[in-house]
Amino acid sequence: MRQVTAAVIVEDGQMLLVRRAPSESLAGYWELPGGKLEDGESLESCLERELSEELAMGSAVGEALARTIYHYEHGSFEMVALRTQRLTGFELSVHDRFIWASSDDIADLQLAPADVDLIDQLLTLGHWR
Repeated sequence: MRQVTAAVIVEDGQMLLVRRAPSESLAGYWELPGGKLEDGESLESCLERELSEELAMGSAVGEALARTIYHYEHGSFEMVALRTQRLTGFELSVHDRFIWASSDDIADLQLAPADVDLIDQLLTLGHWR
């Protein structure tokens, strides 16, 4: 089973979410930024690499906050959400939009299916602060 990392970046009570661009699979869906673990990579180094590649963002990655398993038609993934501190600004390259979302905003966003349970866990566990 492939592992996928997801950054939990919270600033001023709002969490960073990005929207998949029209040219990507799941176009238009909102998700936590992150990506797939490569062979020999730790969860932390994977997420730092993905944030650098996709958002040109420097980051400091901390502990795992939530985990879920999601089954797509093309395979199953274990999603791991990690507490992440943004160290630099960022720019979009793979995504077409970003939002700093409050916990109230989530109900109005079309979340990527794999992110729904993960974000519900983060809300339930109080990691939105």
